[in-house]
Amino acid sequence: MNSLLRIPYALAGAIAQSLAYMVPEGESKLQRSLVARRGILRRYHQWSAARRDPSRSLVWFHAPSVGEGLQALPVIQLLRSRQPDVQIAYTHYSPSAEKFARSTGADFVDYLPFDTFTAAAAAISALQPAALIFSKLDVWPALTETAARRNVRIGLISATLPASSGRRSGLARRALADAYHALDRVGAISEEDAGRLREQGVRRDRISVTGDTRYDQVWARAVAPACPLVESLRSSARTLVAGSTWPADEAHLLPAWIEVRKHVSKARLVIAPHELSAGHLSAIADWARSNNLRVSRLSESKPAESDVVLVDRYGVLGDLYALADVAYVGGGFHSAGLHSVLEPAAFGAPVVFGPRHGKSREAGTLLRGGGARVAKDREELGRQLGELLASKELRASSGAAARAMVESGVGAAERSYQLVRELLGR
Repeated sequence: MNSLLRIPYALAGAIAQSLAYMVPEGESKLQRSLVARRGILRRYHQWSAARRDPSRSLVWFHAPSVGEGLQALPVIQLLRSRQPDVQIAYTHYSPSAEKFARSTGADFVDYLPFDTFTAAAAAISALQPAALIFSKLDVWPALTETAARRNVRIGLISATLPASSGRRSGLARRALADAYHALDRVGAISEEDAGRLREQGVRRDRISVTGDTRYDQVWARAVAPACPLVESLRSSARTLVAGSTWPADEAHLLPAWIEVRKHVSKARLVIAPHELSAGHLSAIADWARSNNLRVSRLSESKPAESDVVLVDRYGVLGDLYALADVAYVGGGFHSAGLHSVLEPAAFGAPVVFGPRHGKSREAGTLLRGGGARVAKDREELGRQLGELLASKELRASSGAAARAMVESGVGAAERSYQLVRELLGR
């Protein structure tokens, strides 16, 4: 790390560690993130003493949240199936990833300690990794420098660096340049990402384009047999699955849906809000009833017979897109930006979303290929949805383009797995 930045960086880490023992327990993400770091290095060493087998190589995957974890998961699964002798550690940063982390099948799962040199040294001493693999972009300077100094091989998979990323600013670049330079192998999503990563300090001979492993993850789900939940919701009604919607989406989508129903009477809405608070779910249910629509929650009996199915549980949206004749993906009317369009596209559903999609590479690719449409307001949204739901031919051609786009990206998991193999020397 740049010598001028070491002191302020170390100070920030020390403050974060102190706050972990000062902040009261609570439900906010910040509180949960801080409290989870209490005694974290003790947990690492306890696992090491009880479960670490020094005769076996260990690969340490780090993915900050669920999105990055989904990119790491296909590689973890290939490593587990092909090299069962390897131990796997998986760390994350965000509290939202706790449940997902436990589902990866890793031998060791926990939060990543705050990025101080002392904590990095302790974590590496406990895990004794042969390789450390970052997913997407979360490269931590103290951990990377310490790992490199201890001859741990370091990789970055599904690597991306958007042109607008704050990591490209002068201060961030100085803080991260040595960490990027220390990476032994980088698998970039695209040539553009590879170029920007080289500008950040990644050595030219250490980087190649391997693609985005999310394509493999969503494709595997789409070609697998439908789960019992999906089968129970099958219906002859033309179905719009609206996923990860925010109130800003619903302000456009729900009035547009009433207009769609005037022209496509046998149409059903399956809506999965991004946040499942009681107030949010109740507001959607009240809207449905006020418009004389039969509404059921997913947790209730016989939701397939309803005009509106309100998804009131997490973790099922990726499967529910199998029901979609057309999909609406939320976030395009919200400041946080568009959610993933790959999942519905993999099922061959035409995708519609709002105007704030500029940061989604996949949304742009779908639009150019004819697999998606964008709507700038509720009137245009109603028109786009109505056209697609009314025309079997339009749905078929747009859905085929969407599915073909996803299929063209399959193979990144295999290429990323080979990258990990190289780091292990196998």
